[in-house]
Amino acid sequence: MSLLYLGLALFIGTHLFTAYARGLRGALIANLGEMPYKGLYAALSLVGFVMLVMGWKRTPTDVVYTPPEWGLPAAYLLMGAAFILFAASYLPAGRIKSWAGHPMSLGTILGSFAHLLVNGDSRSLTVFGAFFAWGVLDRVSYRARGDRGASGTSLLGDASAIVGGLISTWVFVRVLHLYVSGIALI
Repeated sequence: MSLLYLGLALFIGTHLFTAYARGLRGALIANLGEMPYKGLYAALSLVGFVMLVMGWKRTPTDVVYTPPEWGLPAAYLLMGAAFILFAASYLPAGRIKSWAGHPMSLGTILGSFAHLLVNGDSRSLTVFGAFFAWGVLDRVSYRARGDRGASGTSLLGDASAIVGGLISTWVFVRVLHLYVSGIALI
């Protein structure tokens, strides 16, 4: 379980650092340069994620609560919306990105909540509760800085986010979920 906690701490800590330690972040960028900083950020995030996944697979679970019967269909819908938001965060600003403000953090909140609707075990509560909290804290940091995110009306951005998000959802449900979590959805 310690690998799970270390992975969570490294992954989420790296992301919270960029959100809440803006002065230190700026100093690191000034000292290292923007691209080396981004490389270090990406490397730490990736190492944290790999540790989290490895820790997930090794951590035993205990039942904490019984998920609701309607949780599974709701989770599929929420995950579809989350993947659309994840895609929108990397595409030209359309109405989806403008509405969400920062679609990656909103997608993280929705995806975490979706997982908590279908998993009532201690391992899931730890991981997805932490991701939910991080998504909320990330949105709080944006609001505190007055950063409302990108705005735009790109129909291409919206269409690409919807198509890309739905394709990503399908691929993750059909293939990747098994490899990442060790749990087959279909």
